[in-house]
Amino acid sequence: MKTMLQMCDSQHFDIQALVEFECQKWIEKGVNVKYETRNNRNGYKAGALREGLWKQYVKDCEFVVIFDADFQPDEDFLWRTIPYLLENPELGLVQARWKFVNADECLMTRLQEMSLDYHFGVEQEGPAGVWRIQAVNDAGGWKDRTTVEDMDLAVRASLKGWKFVFAGDLAVKNELPSTFKAYRYQQHRWSCGPANLFRKMTKEIILCERVSIWKKTHVIYAFFFVRKIVAHWVTFFFYCIIIPASVFVPEVHLPKPIAIYIPATITILNAACTPRSLHLLVFWILFENVMSLHRSNAAIIGLIEANRVNEWVVTEKLGNTMKQKYKAKASKKPRSCLGERYFILR
Repeated sequence: MKTMLQMCDSQHFDIQALVEFECQKWIEKGVNVKYETRNNRNGYKAGALREGLWKQYVKDCEFVVIFDADFQPDEDFLWRTIPYLLENPELGLVQARWKFVNADECLMTRLQEMSLDYHFGVEQEGPAGVWRIQAVNDAGGWKDRTTVEDMDLAVRASLKGWKFVFAGDLAVKNELPSTFKAYRYQQHRWSCGPANLFRKMTKEIILCERVSIWKKTHVIYAFFFVRKIVAHWVTFFFYCIIIPASVFVPEVHLPKPIAIYIPATITILNAACTPRSLHLLVFWILFENVMSLHRSNAAIIGLIEANRVNEWVVTEKLGNTMKQKYKAKASKKPRSCLGERYFILR
């Protein structure tokens, strides 16, 4: 593994000096490091990733490792991921789990941890993964047609026959948004993007000749329609409208299994991925129900391609852990922007 590329896109973090310092440290040790920045936000995150793979020296590389700016991988990350790709040529992606360094910062971050622990029990696309560059190119590369470029690429690569591995025992530290405003923008992007991708990829999936009708049905119906769209609407209408109506309006009657047992079972199973926060279950239910309206609205925007469909507001994070780590090492420089890190290996 001789060549590494670190690419920066726009995000409000004053840590460009820290990145330069770290790269320089490894250059002095004889490691071949290329440090790159962009002076525009064309294509946002997908644009940064796409431009990175256009570099001349990438032609000699096999894998690309992707981290968001706040991710803190352990030193053995590559030792625990690259072997999967070396042993199985049909493998296109190795995805690691996220571990949150600021989960105990406030109640909101604890509740986010509960939701995301469940998310990583059923979905794995996103940063903290190692892609085989051949799989990326075979799938058509990163596209900026939606705000979920990672999901877009993963679906296209899957349709091309590439396989994925989720390394659940490998966790990469990162941060949760600690303000409601930042979390709300993040959830808009995460809910609007998949709905918009569903609109744009349905025909492509149906016409794909490489996959069976069963896989097409799973991707279109189960993955996109049910989990990315209907789930938000069901949560909102059932928990925020139907159940309250059954309590306050005598004419609305729900059998106990529907009103109590089934919702309680689903909720407990979802929250069981974070046992340490089970005592916060009531707060988590209220939090998720409130967010369900926001997510439902975002999904509708994605489906009809309304004004905010391509809105990209970078999720603000405090970066306390990284700032404290490098504070004594980095010199103070004017505020800069950093949003995406990735390393290309050969």
